[in-house]
Amino acid sequence: MEHKEKAMIVGCGPKSKEWEIHSTLAELERLAHTSRVETVARIVQFRDRKDPSWLIGKGKAEEIARLAEEKAVDLAIFDQELSPAQVRNLEQILPCKVIDRTQLILDIFAQRAQTKEGRLQVELAQLQYLLPRLAGRGKELSRLGGGIGTRGPGEKKLETDRRHIGRQIRQLKRELEEVKKHRQLHQARRRKLDWLQVALVGYTNAGKSTLLNRLTGAGVLVENQLFATLDPTSRALQLPSGREVLLTDTVGFIRKLPHDLVAAFRSTLEQVNEADLLLHVVDSSHPEALEQMEAVEEVLNDLGAAHIPVLTVFNKADKADSRWPDAPGDHVIQVSAFNDMDIARLKQEIEQALEREQIEGKAEIPVERGDWISALYDSAEILSSRITELTIEIKFCLPLKNYQRLSPELKACIQSQPLARRL
Repeated sequence: MEHKEKAMIVGCGPKSKEWEIHSTLAELERLAHTSRVETVARIVQFRDRKDPSWLIGKGKAEEIARLAEEKAVDLAIFDQELSPAQVRNLEQILPCKVIDRTQLILDIFAQRAQTKEGRLQVELAQLQYLLPRLAGRGKELSRLGGGIGTRGPGEKKLETDRRHIGRQIRQLKRELEEVKKHRQLHQARRRKLDWLQVALVGYTNAGKSTLLNRLTGAGVLVENQLFATLDPTSRALQLPSGREVLLTDTVGFIRKLPHDLVAAFRSTLEQVNEADLLLHVVDSSHPEALEQMEAVEEVLNDLGAAHIPVLTVFNKADKADSRWPDAPGDHVIQVSAFNDMDIARLKQEIEQALEREQIEGKAEIPVERGDWISALYDSAEILSSRITELTIEIKFCLPLKNYQRLSPELKACIQSQPLARRL
């Protein structure tokens, strides 16, 4: 039977944010459970200003050290990201490994990455996180065995010098760039085939993978754990009209998502920017659904995807109260992923949302402007075209986001106001 590491979790912040501190600690405990760690104690220190040397006060650190000894814990997990100096100072007092929320999330990602790109992204994020933390880690490094905080790059890479780590980071970035180019070719092919794209986004464990399975029969892994899905999955979704669109499941978001992880996964997350519609899946049964929605919106803003139309899907209606949280905008639906009628309603809502974002128009372009003609052919579904002596008349349909990307000069050639078009 696998030995479970024992951990204590530690939070720190002002008394005025007591509820928020306990909320994120409860989430940290679930993250630890996802990483197969048993939490045996939860410690909170209320203080208005974090100690730059210890995060918590030195006296509190000594108290934690005594408790760690008494409960024979393997690691102390801090809810805030620790600076290299804070880690060194805490490890001099505590009789166990010291990690923070970032390191724990990176560890979970290291366990769950399945694709080559996913593994490269996790390794890059771990090395970028560890690089500034290598200085002065002598006895602490010798303390690292297996377990939390050492998966992925592994102990040998941590013991090498900074220059080698730097070379590894540059190599990983080059490999990721190659994978990104390959994916962009696939995306360009999909655009050529006139595939509309819909992306599932939302807080981790909101039920995105279950909805993907129910909408498309994808058969992807579904677990009641945080970050059960890490690698994006795309499947064809048939709408009530019979037209097929591409539905993509993405990695779940979380509060305090590590910066290094967002940076490493940016190329994958940027697939969200290719979507014509985002399905923001919310666990409507969760007591902190609104806070989770805000965390998702924050990441979408960071990715530059705030302009993409959103259909908010309050999932898990079978577990929720009759009234769900308020959501911005008019386009909201509450469903249970296990209710066939709800799934049918959701497909209709997706189709209607896409209709709102489709426009059609007619353009007269001078025949010598091959660049404008090419841009329209690349961006739109061409309904018809007719060449005269001086111009080419093109009737087209395209997603509103593609229309907005056209140059002002090309838009000036479009004679009629774009109109909503049925799919």
